[in-house]
Amino acid sequence: MADGIRVTLWNEGRHEKTMPRVAELYPDGMHRAIGRSLEGKPGIASVRCVALDDPGQGLTDEILADTDVMTWWGHCAHDEVLEENAAKVQQRVLEGMGLIVLHSGHFSKPFMRLMGTGCFLKWREHGEHGEKERLWVVDPAHPIVEGLPDHFELPNTEMYGEPFGIPKPDDLVFISWFQGGEVFRSGCCWHRERGKVFYFRPGHETFPIYHDARVLRVLYNAVRWAAPVRMETPPVQGNTQPLEPLP
Repeated sequence: MADGIRVTLWNEGRHEKTMPRVAELYPDGMHRAIGRSLEGKPGIASVRCVALDDPGQGLTDEILADTDVMTWWGHCAHDEVLEENAAKVQQRVLEGMGLIVLHSGHFSKPFMRLMGTGCFLKWREHGEHGEKERLWVVDPAHPIVEGLPDHFELPNTEMYGEPFGIPKPDDLVFISWFQGGEVFRSGCCWHRERGKVFYFRPGHETFPIYHDARVLRVLYNAVRWAAPVRMETPPVQGNTQPLEPLP
């Protein structure tokens, strides 16, 4: 994109206010930890951080119109997101905005609307330190894995396991293996009309996932992948006149 990508980082923003461990890891919010890693990167024009408690839940018409790619982190307050706001996010994706859904955002209203399924999975929090996750690249030609090794490990994570109740991804980028034995499709891509959606599993709030350079590289690559494609002439839909004479 000639003018760069306008990124909006949406965060529920509740755990940072109520859980000392999360406040210690992310004193100004998980979204701002991600935002700092994106600022100044090639191709990034602007980075905006918004949260559920902001005016309009951080999802005003003005913000959405000024967003090329949105990241979404939510967990304990999915139900508080207004249906009208979830519908606006869904519509913007259909119009071309990219959406990157993080960790427990699999149960967010915009993601479930775009998937059309229940998005259920199995999960486990194993004590204070969680368990090891090994993420394997299964599509080494995909732009989201640029600059990454063929696998990397996160020493402390929450387990998510299959079956994952999502539609078959257009592209499967990562598969995770967990210390307890489960596996999970942890990096999935879809096209929805003109927009693109990427689900990325790592991101449990009590672990320093968004301080990991490899995770942040995935998110930067995903922002570039999900950015809208600019067409010289927007596609025409609905009733239209023929291009050639009809008898």
